Amino acid sequence: MLLNAFIQVGVFSVLVTVISVPLGLYMARVFSGQRTFADPVLGPIERAIYRLCGVYPGVEMSWAEYAAAMLLFSLAGMLALYGLERLQQFLPLNPQGFGAVAPDLAFNTAASFTTNTNWQAYAGESSMSYLTQMAGLAFHNFVSAAAGIAAAIAIIRGFVRRSARTIGNFWVDLTRAVLWILLPLSLIGALVLVWQGVPQNFSPYVHAKTLEGGEQTIAQGPVASQEIIKELGTNGGGFFNANSAHPYENPTPLTNLLEMLAIFAIGAGLTHTFGKMAGDRRQGWALFSAMALLFAIGAAVTIWSEQRGNPNFARMGLDQSATAAQSGGNLEGKEVRFGIVDSALWATITTDTSCGAVNSMHDSYTPLGGFIPLIDMQIGEIIFGGVGSGLFGMLVMAVLAVFIAGLMVGRTPEYLGKKIEGREMKLAMLYVLIFPAVILLPAGAAMVTRAGLAGISNPGPHGFTQILYAFTQAGANNGSAFAGLNANAPFYNWTLAIGMLFGRFMMMIPALALAGSLAGKKAVPASAGTFPTNGPIFVVLLVGVIVIVAALTFFPADALGPIVEHLAMLRGKLY
Repeated sequence: MLLNAFIQVGVFSVLVTVISVPLGLYMARVFSGQRTFADPVLGPIERAIYRLCGVYPGVEMSWAEYAAAMLLFSLAGMLALYGLERLQQFLPLNPQGFGAVAPDLAFNTAASFTTNTNWQAYAGESSMSYLTQMAGLAFHNFVSAAAGIAAAIAIIRGFVRRSARTIGNFWVDLTRAVLWILLPLSLIGALVLVWQGVPQNFSPYVHAKTLEGGEQTIAQGPVASQEIIKELGTNGGGFFNANSAHPYENPTPLTNLLEMLAIFAIGAGLTHTFGKMAGDRRQGWALFSAMALLFAIGAAVTIWSEQRGNPNFARMGLDQSATAAQSGGNLEGKEVRFGIVDSALWATITTDTSCGAVNSMHDSYTPLGGFIPLIDMQIGEIIFGGVGSGLFGMLVMAVLAVFIAGLMVGRTPEYLGKKIEGREMKLAMLYVLIFPAVILLPAGAAMVTRAGLAGISNPGPHGFTQILYAFTQAGANNGSAFAGLNANAPFYNWTLAIGMLFGRFMMMIPALALAGSLAGKKAVPASAGTFPTNGPIFVVLLVGVIVIVAALTFFPADALGPIVEHLAMLRGKLY
């Protein structure tokens, strides 16, 4: 089993590395305005969009103007999606006759898809019409991902430009992210998924008789087109409630691999985009290496914990070892088509990024196996991360790392030749402090209110983990669920929606402000005292800073949930 896990994780890691380099360099060309092979086809479409929308592509924005444009665009999209959900019973492409979505659930869903979270407190196949799924949810899968990519590119410009007052044009970056990146990859990916058996139609649901004589309703619809962008854009919202554990979303081992690669592809590629735009590819490789190291540690612990199983079963005389007759380990909540390794690997990948797609139920993992997805999000979704948000989150941590390095050697810290001074550190710390606030404050409120406690399905530390996980995914814009929390209630719909909005925009704004501050600085030449940020020492320091910040922030809360549950399990207690 160890060899099997090593091979699968190794092959996946190699494929991610191979894919990320050309994709990252391609994105650097796209957002630098250089010519690409797609220009003859997409260029006229881009210019037509600018004329139609009144966009002046040559006019750039300050960081404040860029943030304002992003916020207004997101607000308009959120209101449109809310209206679509509330009025879907009067609109076409609703063969099942679904009614209006409840106000609190509609607001939660609109906030979720606008923020690239895609938390789903509903079952898509029994709640949303085909029009809502396509024109509402899938549309936001594209534009919320594109907004994240645009923000990352603007922040890269802030880090690499010299004595500049602008960081790009939001409308241009948004348009190019959709046209040059997301649409072509989604078109190819959707065709591959259809080839593998994922439905793409507008047919009504099929009513069939089972072998036992019962009635079964088989849902279908335009699944492939939504499936691929939910992975590429690290959105995660499934067409079906079972998400990527459903055979119509993820029918074969090949689709399972391709969807995992799609989740990591753009986030990993953006590290190389950063290196290329910075004029030093090694800078990008340093960030990539830090992300890869954290991913490898998390995947190893999760797979080991799930393959080891529950020691309480061993005390009862139950055999959990892998043999020719059984796969062994903890198979509860996992798809037998994929087994423990692919399920645990997917759980790590989807929480390393802000994706939230699942092919197994995290609530059924061992305490330690469920702790890793939780800490992956608490780190800040920066291990390749959400498209765009993962990179600029890592860049903020890089600023903290060089500041600490500067304190060690008694010099003013520098990153890419720019001095990191008081303003930059205040913005970086604001970014770091907002994140735990939007998670721990509402989670604490849920633990002391009747409405919050009503949603948990398990007493004790496991129930606390369910609540902590829900608010962590909201603040991290992840969207995955611990699966044991009944969150479709007014308390959770409203509080989680607010958490998702704050987790997206209240963190993106200081990151853009940091970029604006750095863009106006001049570069200073490297000297003997300059700390290099493109080598292994910096990678180790960066990983250390990330782990320490997450531990200091969240360890007390985690100790009350998965950690104490794990210790109790070792002592023979069950929750």
